[in-house]
Amino acid sequence: MSMTVETAPGQKLYRAVVDALRREIETGRFAETQLLPAERVLCELLEVSRTTLRKAIADLIAEGVLFHRHGAGTFIHRATPRVEQPSSRLTSFTEDMRLRGLEASSRELERGVFLPTPEEAMMLGVRPNDRVFRLGRLRLADGSPMAIERAAVPIRFLPEQESVGDSLYEALSARGFRPTRGLQRLRATLLDHADAELLGVAPDSPALYIQRIAYLADGSCVEFTKSWYRADAYDFVSELTLSPPARKTQR
Repeated sequence: MSMTVETAPGQKLYRAVVDALRREIETGRFAETQLLPAERVLCELLEVSRTTLRKAIADLIAEGVLFHRHGAGTFIHRATPRVEQPSSRLTSFTEDMRLRGLEASSRELERGVFLPTPEEAMMLGVRPNDRVFRLGRLRLADGSPMAIERAAVPIRFLPEQESVGDSLYEALSARGFRPTRGLQRLRATLLDHADAELLGVAPDSPALYIQRIAYLADGSCVEFTKSWYRADAYDFVSELTLSPPARKTQR
């Protein structure tokens, strides 16, 4: 089935192709695969040259409608949910998404028991020869990549790693080790090529880097997590109160 390219007076042909492709994308023509057909097929459907098609696709990539993955093809950007995350409440990703009516899921990047890195040993307060359970995951909301999380937990809190499913906090809670408080540090960063590809954005895209240490009621450090959140999908919100005015001392 061909696509209609409607050229307005004075409009360049490649811009008309941009409009035609955008129209087809918006009507869901490629929704099943989220992948554009091969160049040869598109040229036949649109009845244009490869040069014109490539120029149109380059414009749509620049606009963020499409993105190219080397060796795989040109894909359509799915609409990414935007999430507001209060920075004053300690919750898991799964809980956050559930509260917002979004379906949380994960793709595991790493899972196992390891000797701690110097950073993990310092943050968790463990010895260099102690073991930690490490879990790296790509976190998704309604199927859209939202964040990369890399967590480390002292092995004494999670001796049975198979018990960890969608939520690390649920697994800790089941063993009586649910965190009660935490410290978070946030800063802006740029994604390297590997993390950008996982999150479906361009290399050097902005992200929020979050480092979190969670504690039990007795003060023991139970979790150290480093996360990279898509800047176009997350807003961190803090509620502030004005301190009461200082009393003047009377002499």
